[in-house]
Amino acid sequence: MITKHLASLNLLAILLAFGGCTMMEPPQPDPTIEKLEQLDRRLAALERVLASGALTELTVQVDELQRENADLRGRTESLEHDAQGTASRQRDLYVDLDSRIQSLEQNLQSRAVSPAPVAGMAALPVPGGNDRANYEAAFELLKQQRYEAAGAAFTQFLATFPDSQLADNAQYWLAEASYVTDQFEEALAQFQVVLSGYPRSRKIPDALLKIGYSYYELEQWDGARSALETVRDEHPDSTAARLAEQRLKRMDDEGH
Repeated sequence: MITKHLASLNLLAILLAFGGCTMMEPPQPDPTIEKLEQLDRRLAALERVLASGALTELTVQVDELQRENADLRGRTESLEHDAQGTASRQRDLYVDLDSRIQSLEQNLQSRAVSPAPVAGMAALPVPGGNDRANYEAAFELLKQQRYEAAGAAFTQFLATFPDSQLADNAQYWLAEASYVTDQFEEALAQFQVVLSGYPRSRKIPDALLKIGYSYYELEQWDGARSALETVRDEHPDSTAARLAEQRLKRMDDEGH
């Protein structure tokens, strides 16, 4: 009997212990209530912003920036319009000035008396001009591929300005005018004048190269090889030397 009573007491103690543990566990939060509370907090924050006037201030600042941007755009368009007007006026002034200068030049040319050319020779490209002006005019004729006129201009240049510092160049281009028109014998003679008349000229390597080329075109292989080898050996660092080496290789390939 006592044993049964003790067993009942133990069972009662165990039930009370489990019951106590269950009562001590905190209740689990409801997710719906948490979301509602979060929304309440966000709404309260927005209400505080509105109450402080911060949002209104930001709106005013945005409006002010938009007005400033519109003002700047208007100023930019105005400046572009003014620039276009200035450019147009400058073009008009240039056209007017150019036409007046042309008219003045025509009047001066009509009144000028050209000096008589030397008998048997063409007139200088720039009558009354200095050596540089006439050299540049003759060279311009050469660039325009007006070879006969260029040859005549360089010939007159050399007769009129024999002591010019440009004389060696003029002699070289006189020879070139013959070379490019396939007058190889005449070109050969004129290039040789560069060697004999202007031994210190910077045109010596180029003149030697063209002498070799002229001999080549005339099928005088010994003369061509001699001139080209001279360029290669005496002026090894020049462009002419590189071109001479290429032509010598070509002659070797051709069996000359």
